[in-house]
Amino acid sequence: MKQYLLAVQFDESAPTPSDEEMRAQMARTGKVTDEMRAAGSWVFVGGLLPSHATTVVHPGNGTTTMTDGPFAETKEQLGGFWVIECEDLDQALSWAEKCALACGAPIEVRPFNDGSGE
Repeated sequence: MKQYLLAVQFDESAPTPSDEEMRAQMARTGKVTDEMRAAGSWVFVGGLLPSHATTVVHPGNGTTTMTDGPFAETKEQLGGFWVIECEDLDQALSWAEKCALACGAPIEVRPFNDGSGE
């Protein structure tokens, strides 16, 4: 089984959802996560705080510096993610479709590098 990252792309420039909308979204994504568990595909899921909570550690000349805020200046940030195990990319894309519909946001699907060269 190959592992995939399903990354939720969150648009920080969009209006903040109401508490009711957030509860409904969490219920929908929770159902998808439960489906993943039942199917044996689920490995881990996590939600992230907004990018203003970010600290970036920069390497350089044998030292590091730390800055507040996201590394990339963009309105689209990583909002959360699932790590899943699937037989192939098609199966991962099927889960990503369910995730996108549940959370109402784009999902980036990326395979983990397992060292196989694929």
